[in-house]
Amino acid sequence: MKKPTKNILLLFCGGTISMGHNPITGVLDSSYQAQQFFQLEPRLGEIADISVENLFDIDSTNMTPRMWEHIVTAVSQNYDDYDSFVITMGTDTMSYASSALAFALHDIGKPVIITGAQIPSEAINTDARQNLINSLTLASMNLSGVYILFGSKIIKGCRAEKASESELNAFATFNEHDFGEISLGVRFHMDPPPLNSQPPRITNGFEPKVACVTCVPGMDTDLLFSLLDLGYKGVVLRGFGSGNTPENLLPFFEETKKREIPVAVSSQCPRGTTIMGLYDPSFRAIEAGAIQTF
Repeated sequence: MKKPTKNILLLFCGGTISMGHNPITGVLDSSYQAQQFFQLEPRLGEIADISVENLFDIDSTNMTPRMWEHIVTAVSQNYDDYDSFVITMGTDTMSYASSALAFALHDIGKPVIITGAQIPSEAINTDARQNLINSLTLASMNLSGVYILFGSKIIKGCRAEKASESELNAFATFNEHDFGEISLGVRFHMDPPPLNSQPPRITNGFEPKVACVTCVPGMDTDLLFSLLDLGYKGVVLRGFGSGNTPENLLPFFEETKKREIPVAVSSQCPRGTTIMGLYDPSFRAIEAGAIQTF
């Protein structure tokens, strides 16, 4: 047997991958920790030398920005001791976490691979085994950056969205092609950034008082202005089409600009980019202080 050459730190954060059915309620809840993975597949150690750090054991519905900070800190504190990192967590907020890590671990010179499962490890038909094996395999390769590995897809951390609550290929790439795929082997659709020895530029700290609001026809501004009274530091506004917002929101944009509170406007459309200024409503919104996202 070939001796593993990579030292990988597995950061355990809970999720379906480690859940079991509660005998009283029948629902899935936290039951196991990362050691279950080695019972699921005892040969994981043939891929790499794996160490485990249990950060928390939660349903990802309860994941918070403070927990993202704990993950970033764990990577930072262990950065010099490991070749790469695999993070297991729940799928519901995985794309939020992967985006946060992609920005916090800027220019990281090692791979950080995030994965989980749609079916718990205790089930005979679980997808956990394959996702773990593929994540450890990817983490052992010559690439750097933050990625989600799920099903057959490799997706950039900042380009992932959960697209299905039941399919084993649960995640999709938005506004770009999948970074790569795993079938009989690993295939990249774009050149992977290689490993590098430069110290990473880590920017930790996330502002929890940021609201995401979806525009609906006929909405008034009471909700938006109440966010300012509650001390929110930023707003993401999901506009119509290419980023259009109702004209009655203009006073809100003007007030937030005066207070230096950023209001970023995106599109509710699942595909395509936000192109504000094509129509009069979004043109006026930009003039009033709205920030276009891309």
